[in-house]
Amino acid sequence: MLFVCYPKCSTCQKAKAWLEERGLSFELRDIKQERPTAEELRRWHAISALPLKRFFNTSGLQYKALGLKDRLGGMSEEEQLALLAADGMLVKRPILVGEDFVLVGFRQAEWETRLGG
Repeated sequence: MLFVCYPKCSTCQKAKAWLEERGLSFELRDIKQERPTAEELRRWHAISALPLKRFFNTSGLQYKALGLKDRLGGMSEEEQLALLAADGMLVKRPILVGEDFVLVGFRQAEWETRLGG
């Protein structure tokens, strides 16, 4: 599995600890050092079946500074993907990518359902 996170984020730290406590192996990727590409985001979006808006870090400073709350609705999917790919801090984290699933954000119940408690 690929675990995409921002190491200083407390939610990412909780998710990482959760994975480690269960002995699950994963490859860690720092979203600030190696942000997801538009192609990766496009693929993850398709696998997750989530609305693309769920991939945005809506509580982040960049999201608010760019006024995205009011702008996303008028943007095409390609424009949104390009924006996400341009700045890793706009991306909701952590993201856990498995062979046939993508989990966005750490919702423990959702992770337990997918990976086992």
